Amino acid sequence: MVGLTLSQAAKALGKSKSTLNRAIKTGRLSATRNEDGTFSINPAELYRAFPEPQKNAHQERMKEQDRTVVPDDLSSRISLLQQLLEREREAVADLKEDRDRWRQQATSLLANQEAAPVAQLIEKRRRWWPF
Repeated sequence: MVGLTLSQAAKALGKSKSTLNRAIKTGRLSATRNEDGTFSINPAELYRAFPEPQKNAHQERMKEQDRTVVPDDLSSRISLLQQLLEREREAVADLKEDRDRWRQQATSLLANQEAAPVAQLIEKRRRWWPF
């Protein structure tokens, strides 16, 4: 019986050797240990434990979505909700702009207010001797 080494099996599946080794230890994948300590994995057993991924799975899902029929009342509801969502996003953007303007105005006012008391303290300073 010809088997695959752990490295060959990992390359064939596109998985790491540690993943396959873990599967062997947990019993998910059966393999025989050779005299030199390496594993020999039967290809049929390998693809039983780890089915080969479909290469065009994404395209098949897109085809299924295209085949899905949406009733007219739901499609109109979806378009209405999309319009409402767009309006809300615009409102949030406007509020963020207003917030930024108010923040800038507040920081400039605070900066002016902090500079003024220092000048007033210098002017109001009294001398120690009354004459």
